[in-house]
Amino acid sequence: MKAVSARRDAQIVVGVDVGGARKGFHAVALREWQFFDKLATCDAAAIVEWCRMLDASIVGVDAPCKWSLTGRRRPCEQQLAGIGMQAFSTPCLAIGQSHPFYRWMLNGADLFSFFAPHYQLFDGRPSHSRPVCFETFPYAVASALAGTVLSAKRKRTDRPRLLRQAGLSTDVLHNIDEVDAALCALTAQYFSAGEFKTYGDAAEGFIVVPMP
Repeated sequence: MKAVSARRDAQIVVGVDVGGARKGFHAVALREWQFFDKLATCDAAAIVEWCRMLDASIVGVDAPCKWSLTGRRRPCEQQLAGIGMQAFSTPCLAIGQSHPFYRWMLNGADLFSFFAPHYQLFDGRPSHSRPVCFETFPYAVASALAGTVLSAKRKRTDRPRLLRQAGLSTDVLHNIDEVDAALCALTAQYFSAGEFKTYGDAAEGFIVVPMP
C-alpha cells in the first residue's frame, strides 16, 4: 500500500460505474470538486468520447482493470480483504468470458480497452504525458471517506451522506449507480491532488482510494 499527498487543483475528472448489458455505464464529471455533468449509456465507446469531449484529465472506473493471472484473488483484492473490505474476486480471462455473472467485468474490460489509446492506465507511477484512468471501488472509497469499514448493506444512505459531507450536492444523482459514479469521480479528484492510497500491483492492477 502506498500513500502520497499534495495540493488540490481544478481539472475536470470523471467517475464511471460499470454494470451489465442492461444497466450499462453511469458516469459523473466533477470540476473544482463540484458536480459538472453526467452521462448514462450502454456504449463503452460513448463514455470515452464524452470524457475526451470534456477534456477530462483523470477517470476512475468501478471495474477490474486487469484479469487475475493465477485464477485467485488479485493482490489488490487480497489487501482490501485484509483490512475487512471484501470485493468480488476477479477471475482469469477464460472464466470471465465463460460465466454470465462476469458480464459486467467484461464490460469494464471493454471500457478500459477503449480508454487505452487516449488514457494511460495507472501503473503506480506518475504520468505527465497523457490523461490517466484507474480502477477504484466505491465500497472502499466510502470506507476511506468515513474513516472506518462500513456495512455495504447501508450504501444507499451512507454513500450519499459521505458525498454531501465532502461538499457535493446529491440532488442531481438519481440512483445508486450515479452515486457510485460520483464516488469514483471524487476519488479521481483526490488523485489529481495526490491525496490517495493504492492497493495491489502493476501486474494485476491497482485499486485507488482517497486519502482525505
